[in-house]
Amino acid sequence: MQNKKIEQWSIYEVEFSGPSNGNPYMDIDVSATFQKEDRKVNVRGFYDGEGTYRLRFMPDETGVWTYITSSNTPELDGVEGSFECTSASKENHGPVRAKDRFHFTYEDGTPYAPFGTTMYAWIHSSEDIQEQSLATLAAAPFNKVRMCVMPKNYSYNADGPDVYPFEEKDGTFDFTRFEPAFFKKLDSHLHSLQEMGIEADLILFHPYDKGRWGFDRMEPETDDFYLRYIIARVSAFRNVWWSLANEYDFMREKSMADWDRLLLLTEAEDPYNHLRSIHNGTRMYDPSSLVLYDHTKPVITHVSLQHWDVELTQQLHQQFDKPLLFDECGYEGNLPQRWGNLSPQEMTRRFWELVTRGGYCTHGETYLDSNDVIWWAKGGKLHGESPERIAFLRSIIDEAPAELEPIVDKLGVPTIGKENQYYLYYFGIHRAAYKDFELPEGHSFKVDVIDTWGMTVQSLDGVYKGTCRIHLPGTEYQAIRIVKQT
Repeated sequence: MQNKKIEQWSIYEVEFSGPSNGNPYMDIDVSATFQKEDRKVNVRGFYDGEGTYRLRFMPDETGVWTYITSSNTPELDGVEGSFECTSASKENHGPVRAKDRFHFTYEDGTPYAPFGTTMYAWIHSSEDIQEQSLATLAAAPFNKVRMCVMPKNYSYNADGPDVYPFEEKDGTFDFTRFEPAFFKKLDSHLHSLQEMGIEADLILFHPYDKGRWGFDRMEPETDDFYLRYIIARVSAFRNVWWSLANEYDFMREKSMADWDRLLLLTEAEDPYNHLRSIHNGTRMYDPSSLVLYDHTKPVITHVSLQHWDVELTQQLHQQFDKPLLFDECGYEGNLPQRWGNLSPQEMTRRFWELVTRGGYCTHGETYLDSNDVIWWAKGGKLHGESPERIAFLRSIIDEAPAELEPIVDKLGVPTIGKENQYYLYYFGIHRAAYKDFELPEGHSFKVDVIDTWGMTVQSLDGVYKGTCRIHLPGTEYQAIRIVKQT
């Protein structure tokens, strides 16, 4: 029985029985046109194995929607139905959108600031680690997870999963047939993340195969076939983002023209226009590497970068004019690799530097483990000291006015705020004993000294006006918050 009522920005699903002979993934097309008054939305359906076909739709307007199916097989063609879309519940704000050059917002207008983490292959870990990962996320400060669809064959991550995206027999994959058991697991985890208010930044392609499975070097027709299927299957989840690839420039079998095609196909196939990005691998300005993807292209909604120098934020905003996420700036941990042994202090500093420069940062953790259960690769448990400090930073931003923007200040330190209302200065590794400020004339301000590592806020006595001196502890990782008094 179909549910005749569905909440706005939730999933309305229609299930059909149909042919199972031959290869339904390749042979059977099914879609539907959903309509509300004069507005129509076309949605592709998908085969889910054992003669079952599904259509999933995410309604974005309240009221009565109707639908009619279209298919090249009579059993699935011309099926009609209707349902009522009701108002969204309190915690349901819809999909996240890029708003302007600095900000993200939910569809209902609620501001969204990403505080993400990386768990590349967590859905390919054992079931107990998958459950442990979800439990860890429930208590963590993160509201976005970067995660791979395909399994990963890489350092500290050599175990094969129990199920693959494509049908497999004796180590051979049939790239014309998907494995419903894998995608049902993905569905379940996307739902769990959605229930926790966590965005799923799905990495659709990556280079960490090394000839083991062949998912990194599929033919263009197979790439397109895979994209159409996964978009049809999971785009109705409001918490999905599309990351076309992680370290795309390490996938030497693909050209820039391939990435252009795949990005445009993703845009065309997605009825809901979810966020789209592509992530680089080599040093951004290394002349021996492929050039950085042109993030000014309209198909790219926001900039997803790998780079260790978070002080490039202003330059990159000017270059691309879009919200900027340093999705990989290094990992807190103790691996021998250069990228995997940041101190917790440095991981925390990079978060503060980016946020107070008008960008966003993604966390990762890479502590050695006797069983190779490392958060960055497999999920499991967090062991580092930065997540608690990231939670503290997030609380500072949550309490601030919405949509703070970078401010060029004479102090020469990263600053965000709203002119004449709110200022947040970050001093990082600098250990000044005091700073002189020139506050807007005609207003009185309260001042807080924030220890970003110790996670304390000291409110200074009195009010501050005009040119004034504010004393600092003379230690690293301090911030100043200045708020206008009403």
